[in-house]
Amino acid sequence: MMAAQETGQSLKKNQGGFTLIEIMVAIVILSIGLLGMASLTVGIIKGNKLSSNLSTATTLGQDKMEDIRRLGYSGTPATTLTVTQNYNTITDYGGYKRVTETTIDSPAAGMKTITVTTYWDSDAHSVEVKTILAQ
Repeated sequence: MMAAQETGQSLKKNQGGFTLIEIMVAIVILSIGLLGMASLTVGIIKGNKLSSNLSTATTLGQDKMEDIRRLGYSGTPATTLTVTQNYNTITDYGGYKRVTETTIDSPAAGMKTITVTTYWDSDAHSVEVKTILAQ
């Protein structure tokens, strides 16, 4: 009978499992890791949005530049001129503004420098595309 009591007591002492403190420490460590992942996710989403806006602005600038190249040297303004397409005036792209600047005899006589700058986010960000047309 003595052996049975000793065996019962030794089973209680050697039972496996986690204490409440161990579980709480594990939850705190897991929470810190998950909060770090959440802030990383927010940063990635913001970066993706900026990349998307940058790609759209670059495409809008290149589209305008293609239109200007199609006109050629003689089809562009004969004097220095700046043309602005304000926000909500570019079809399907209301959040963007495009400024086209033509500079005569730059960088040399008989040449025109065309600069197309596309803005977004209330002019907080911009993309600039340049080309030179010659006679």
